Amino acid sequence: MSSPKHKIFNDPVYGFITLPNNLALDIIDHPWFQRLRRIRQLGMSHLVYPGALHTRFHHAMGAMHLMTQAIETLRSKGHSISEEEAEAVTIAILLHDIGHGPFSHALENTIVEEVHHEEISLLFMERLNQEFKGKLDLAIKIFTNTYKKKFLHQLVSSQLDMDRLDYLNRDSFFTGVSEGVVGSERIIKMLDVVKDHLVVEEKGIYSIEKFIIARRLMYWQVYLHKTVVAAELMLINILKRAKELAMKGKKLWCTPSLEVFLYGKFNRIDFDMDQSLLETFARLDDYDIISSVKAWMDGDDKILKKLCTDFINRKLYKIKLDRSAISKDVIQQQKQLAMKRFHVSEKEADYFVCTTGLTNNAYNPKNDKINILFKTGEVMDITEASDNLNISALAKPVKKHVLAVIR
Repeated sequence: MSSPKHKIFNDPVYGFITLPNNLALDIIDHPWFQRLRRIRQLGMSHLVYPGALHTRFHHAMGAMHLMTQAIETLRSKGHSISEEEAEAVTIAILLHDIGHGPFSHALENTIVEEVHHEEISLLFMERLNQEFKGKLDLAIKIFTNTYKKKFLHQLVSSQLDMDRLDYLNRDSFFTGVSEGVVGSERIIKMLDVVKDHLVVEEKGIYSIEKFIIARRLMYWQVYLHKTVVAAELMLINILKRAKELAMKGKKLWCTPSLEVFLYGKFNRIDFDMDQSLLETFARLDDYDIISSVKAWMDGDDKILKKLCTDFINRKLYKIKLDRSAISKDVIQQQKQLAMKRFHVSEKEADYFVCTTGLTNNAYNPKNDKINILFKTGEVMDITEASDNLNISALAKPVKKHVLAVIR
């Protein structure tokens, strides 16, 4: 393996980041990865926290940096990680979000309905692997959890992976929400491996408690903030209305890349059958969506025009949160008011009155555990190991129901 080219990046969260290997630089320089510079990490959160303008490029670079630290820690504790494995797991975390579209959740709920961003990430990795003549073979195995060393996949995707450790600190930094700060450096120093599974040394238990609490707080304060939810719902309905009009043959101005997905219906198989589809997706970014929304403000469809104008001018849905389900009578009452005010049909009123659910699950031991390694050699799940009663409570999901109305 050739020696790494000396390349450093100045990251606002970690300071100088040194590139771990030449393949990483080649991938970072690729147009598909550079596209991540044009996709905001937090979507609509900047409407609440004006500083939240960082991108998925920032996040991918930060997660890569934390991965190099994790590799160094595990090697120092006697765990064998070859240079090839180190390169592969670094590439896997670098590319873990490459399949995100602009405003990911809005896009996945409307324009690209049947294809999840993780599936598209894998498609990108497989195509890049062809381009780089098989150099991503091992990275793909780690990413898909088909490699023999399962702990490497856990570093990429688990309840204590480098993805989460980076985005909590990074999102906290750019939003100014200090509750999201976690001791990522200490957590990484406490990592170990037992029976091919990641564990955290007993000394790091309080940092893990803080990590779980930070996730819960960041979800309610940032990711599921009611204004952020209102903006995302409005964008979902904008794209839904545009798709509805497109399917009826209505000509809407939009960028060429968005036009392909707006006027077509595609599933996972279509991406396999038509290689140009992935290349078109790779040209989609936040600017395609925002430019099109601005153009639709001047269109002749009153529903799309109203939604787009309100969205651009930050006149969002009024949100009501409730722990109980919103009654059908309340929803119908609000729809009747919308029908009267905006002169729309009952079906069209769904664009002015809508409901959704929010689930905050800071830690889910059913899917994946954060295990604590005691000095005796015993390994125990954090909910059992912690003497903090809040941790057991945080392992239970909290659901809230949302009623969104344009007034």
